[in-house]
Amino acid sequence: MVRLISGRDLKQRIDTDQDLKLVFVLGEWQYQAMRIPGSLNLPCTPSLYSSPDVLKELNRDDEIVVYCSSQSCFASISVYHFLVQRGYQNVSRYAGGL
Repeated sequence: MVRLISGRDLKQRIDTDQDLKLVFVLGEWQYQAMRIPGSLNLPCTPSLYSSPDVLKELNRDDEIVVYCSSQSCFASISVYHFLVQRGYQNVSRYAGGL
């Protein structure tokens, strides 16, 4: 089961400047073209699963919201499970995407 955050709740958290790590999970060119301001880029690619350095910007106690292009985009679901399996406890998915 994937923990979801609504668009309204996400906007409220961003507007109130709560400590939150937004993680855009598509590739670099998509990240450069459009993203929620302040987002980190953690592309859902094979290097995500093989490189220990890809998670250096995230701590296991961070509140993390992963998102991608749309509700049907599987990349954010995949990265969500990847993080949870590695002990990240405060992970949510914003299914609305961009």
